[in-house]
Amino acid sequence: MLKKVFIVVLVVVLLLGFAFTWLMYRGRLLSPSDTVEIEHFNAEISINYSRPSVRDRLIFGPKGSGALLPYKEYWRLGANEATEISFSQRVEFNGKPLEAGTYRMYAFPGEKNFEIAIGTETGKWGAREPDYSKELLRTKIPVQPLQEKVEQFTIMLVPTDEGISINIAWDTVQLEIPVKIL
Repeated sequence: MLKKVFIVVLVVVLLLGFAFTWLMYRGRLLSPSDTVEIEHFNAEISINYSRPSVRDRLIFGPKGSGALLPYKEYWRLGANEATEISFSQRVEFNGKPLEAGTYRMYAFPGEKNFEIAIGTETGKWGAREPDYSKELLRTKIPVQPLQEKVEQFTIMLVPTDEGISINIAWDTVQLEIPVKIL
């Protein structure tokens, strides 16, 4: 009798373990991690983020519209862990000075502009709002509407004459953030 109880408990524990593991990693399958890197003007810049897909959802819209990311509310710029950006040297991020280092990058979507913020709090799960007292800068970036929908959230680093452009595209929205290497 004791042996049967032990087997039942073991099976239940194993099933719960598998279910927990599946739930934890399901998001990673739906929103795979990615890293984009560039070396330009002797500076290295990299961004670690996760890439969710539209999957027939309303992505951006006013609060109450059913949008996944309502206007003026915190968004981690991806999925899963918080998006992190690293600079090997000092830069101007959309005209605002930023020292070399690794930072958390997040956004507040808007219909005409997104507010992009950079903070020192790193290594956190992205769904939780950051500690805003650790925010170093916040800047407005105009929305550039796209003619064709981008299914999977994408960040690209494009070389420019003064540094790079961080190009962010998802659904019908594109942002271009100028980064001048100092």
